[in-house]
Amino acid sequence: MTKRIAISTIGTRGDVQPYLALALKLRERGYEVVVGAPADFENEIKELGLEFHSLGSNIRSFIKQSNFENASENFLIGVPALLQQGQKILEQAARHSWDMAQGADAIILNINTSFAIDIGEALDVPTIMTALQPLNSTGEFPICAYDVPDMGRALNWISHAATSVQQAYYDFPRDRLRRELMGLEPRKNGGFFKDTDGKNLVTLYAYSPLVSPRPRDWPKTAIVTGYWILRDQTEWEPSDEFQDFLSAGDTPIYVGFGSMPFGAKRNTQILKEAVEIWGGRVVVASGWGGIEADDMPESIFVIDKAPHDELFNYVKGVVHHGGAGTTAAGLRAGKPTFIIPQGIDQPYWGKRVHALGCGPEPVTLKKLTSKILAAALQALDSYQPYADAALDAASHLTQENGPTKAVLHIERVMNNYVPLAQRRERAGQDRASGLGF
Repeated sequence: MTKRIAISTIGTRGDVQPYLALALKLRERGYEVVVGAPADFENEIKELGLEFHSLGSNIRSFIKQSNFENASENFLIGVPALLQQGQKILEQAARHSWDMAQGADAIILNINTSFAIDIGEALDVPTIMTALQPLNSTGEFPICAYDVPDMGRALNWISHAATSVQQAYYDFPRDRLRRELMGLEPRKNGGFFKDTDGKNLVTLYAYSPLVSPRPRDWPKTAIVTGYWILRDQTEWEPSDEFQDFLSAGDTPIYVGFGSMPFGAKRNTQILKEAVEIWGGRVVVASGWGGIEADDMPESIFVIDKAPHDELFNYVKGVVHHGGAGTTAAGLRAGKPTFIIPQGIDQPYWGKRVHALGCGPEPVTLKKLTSKILAAALQALDSYQPYADAALDAASHLTQENGPTKAVLHIERVMNNYVPLAQRRERAGQDRASGLGF
């Protein structure tokens, strides 16, 4: 009988796309796969021939609301409203994931869907945690979700305690859902990376050890697999208009501001001024937001949507927000990279790209000016050491096969899974033996 695997993920494109690459590899391996994701991605997932299960809210509408702008401008006004809405999204996603997981033989999740740990417990099936950035505690670098400097081993380790605070946000709906939906007692242990008995979950990290080496003080259950790259399935090709643009001058540089639609007017003005100062040409992605696509000069070509692994073949360098997936695509394409992070893990990836010698030091979007962007574009266009380092990185990354390695570990977890009742019986026997019986 074919085994069924449920994947639960919510967030923007960067939070969903790697799991589609994993789902395709699992299906190739012979598994039946269902992908639970926000409604935004229904068509994309079904076009890949994958089973889709909606986890609820349209994420694009959520991030375009004014509360996001308020949060960046006034923490006390914007954040409480976002937290309240975010918890509703999480609870809705948990209820949908519960329905999706019925009959599954394993559940794959990430920190955005950590409620699936409880679902796995209730259904007595293995759960595999995943992450797109290094989240287990370590002394080798500080927590990557916040832009803080290296503080030495002791303080670096302490900085990861902030994850516990983040966990509290995710946990608000969980205990109620454990009781009401799953018939479970309150959790005995917390954390993203442990089950209710406090045992470490196998955690698969979907990025390259070249870009972010695995810390030596991580538990054995934390495994870096390599990137999960969703290669273009649409046979995308440049439009006639884009081909005409490419033929009309020097090779352009790609610029994108990611899925967060913050400060589009300011971003657009900086871009126009920077390109004028630099004197080169740019292809810019409008995507979900972040840029105003109207009234661009001839030196800037606007493209709404294109697969990065294909589009980056037509550019000389890349400028972007530093999402894990876009960073991977740029490096795999061998393109020098300048990262303009907005938050979360993006500053971390910017620092890693710079440390690899593949591009200038990152500059946050809030600190970006037209002169800084113009200088970065010039460096990507003409500084040969950046180009050489990017090509060297690409030669390593294209040899990796993250989804295949991940599937092997998923199979190992499934094959070695011991039902919960047996585990607790063994634990009771071990405790009895410790008492001298």
